[in-house]
Amino acid sequence: MKDFFKILRRFVAPYKKYIALNIIFNILAAFLTLFSFAIIVPILEMLFEIKQATYTFMPWDSASLKDVVINNFYYYTQELLATHGASFTLAMLAVALVVMTLLKTGAAYLSSYFIVPLRSGVVRDLRNCVYDKITSLPIAFFSSERKGDVIARMSGDVTEIENSIMASLDMMFKNPVMIIVCLAMMITVSWQLTLFVLVLLPIAGFVMGKVGKRLKRKSLEGQEQVGLIMSFLEETLGGLRIIKAFNAEDKVKKRFHDGTQKFYNISNNVARRQSLAHPMSELLGTTAIAIVLWFGGTLILGGYSDINAAGFIYYMVIFYSIINPAKDLSKAMYAIQKGLASMERVDKILGSDNPIKDPAEPKEFKDFKGDIEYRGVTFSYGNTPVIHDVSLHIPAGKTVALVGQSGSGKSTMADLLPRFYDVDSGGIFVDGINIKDLKVYDLRAVMGNVNQEAILFNDTFYGNITFGVKNATMEQVEEAARIANAHDFIMESENGYETNIGDRGCKLSGGQRQRLSIARAILKNPPILILDEATSALDSESEKLVQEALDRLMKDRTTLVIAHRLSTIKNADMICVMHEGRIVESGTHDELLALNRYYKRLVDMQKF
Repeated sequence: MKDFFKILRRFVAPYKKYIALNIIFNILAAFLTLFSFAIIVPILEMLFEIKQATYTFMPWDSASLKDVVINNFYYYTQELLATHGASFTLAMLAVALVVMTLLKTGAAYLSSYFIVPLRSGVVRDLRNCVYDKITSLPIAFFSSERKGDVIARMSGDVTEIENSIMASLDMMFKNPVMIIVCLAMMITVSWQLTLFVLVLLPIAGFVMGKVGKRLKRKSLEGQEQVGLIMSFLEETLGGLRIIKAFNAEDKVKKRFHDGTQKFYNISNNVARRQSLAHPMSELLGTTAIAIVLWFGGTLILGGYSDINAAGFIYYMVIFYSIINPAKDLSKAMYAIQKGLASMERVDKILGSDNPIKDPAEPKEFKDFKGDIEYRGVTFSYGNTPVIHDVSLHIPAGKTVALVGQSGSGKSTMADLLPRFYDVDSGGIFVDGINIKDLKVYDLRAVMGNVNQEAILFNDTFYGNITFGVKNATMEQVEEAARIANAHDFIMESENGYETNIGDRGCKLSGGQRQRLSIARAILKNPPILILDEATSALDSESEKLVQEALDRLMKDRTTLVIAHRLSTIKNADMICVMHEGRIVESGTHDELLALNRYYKRLVDMQKF
């Protein structure tokens, strides 16, 4: 339960007033329950002549309030019996019982009414926290996590928390109040019997707790398996073309079916264990009632108790009123244990540390130029070294191209510049300022990216071009599209700039997607540009159109280009050849050809 209260402390602070109102009405409902049952005692004692005493009216200030209330209640009941008879008196007491029950159920409803905003609000806040954390975590985090599993934690695990922990909140606040109030009344009625009860209840609680712990472990296994299944689904949707091309449908089906079968087995185990909560609590509760009935009856029959038979029946009614809340509490504990397994998985995201942090005292650009310098940069993915002591200067307004074989570290060099990853040693400087001394937002605000895979969103042309750019006018959007050679095909679409392009731009060709991403970069108008294999996946005609757009985009900007194709790099101010994480030669296109080394071999291979 420590983890449960930890969750409450983290998320319920904005909803304290709802907790207070819920507890107030729970207390009121508990007291009304006791007093509605209290009416039974005079019915038993006076109607069936168990109590022969004669009562006289006591002034309200003559003794303790408790004694006056009890005496005068008996007095008025006695008068009612004498004047109107037993049947009418019984009817009046029945009406009083109904009124008390109406007040009790009204208070119970209000207690549940005020817990609803807390329950829904905490789930909403939890979803927002997870999403905010996902968007703030570095790219390195998702290199080691399955995307499907992250989606499962965001959807399935948060839903499980809502259905278990949050759904149990009402019971967690209501039942302890009811149990405490009833125990207090039981102590007032008979402390000997209550002392005996207090020995029985912890034993039952211990038995329930042992089963609940095993439930949490199994639930954690189940949620992890759901994450694995979601990962299979995400990979299948992303690689459907390859699956079909290689006739691998049976292979992926078997993998998915094996995963769902394992989840089926775990789910059965969890559901059966959870189903055990009600019969076990029923058995333990009935056993406790039977033992108390035997023990209390023995005390009364032997003359060792200060309560009579009617008082004992009232005591048993109160004790039975504890049993149902205790059973509900045990079911809530089971549900919470199940939900805590999901919370543990969600916490792996919420508790993840983001190493890409803003400095305590960030510096700011003054008279921005766009000069970039890599100084002795070394970087590795985990234990795999990728960049080795690389130094590179890109003067403001110049274009520098990185070329080399796959795996030589070109894309990593580009990812280090906007701090998608942080260098292990050395430093990257923009206008003489170490990028670690700048706010991440300020650093990325001066950069634009065009990647090999045009990353687009399920939105309109307008929404994709203006992505990340505030208050852009339609004229500015159209101008950016024209520069990117995208305006014509946009206008040929059904609704022009308001046409939806589908998931990841699936309604567009590769060249159209790339030109749209270039239009997005043009609208942002960044002084520093990163082009990562921007034309490598295009046919010759599309490449020509995209290259024209890129040439316009690169004009008067500091540009870092990563490419294989000569059309993209031969006009660069400087070309750097990377090999196994190092820059092995640099110069212009003609200078590097004259060296007749790495670059010449790359050019010859491309010509071939």
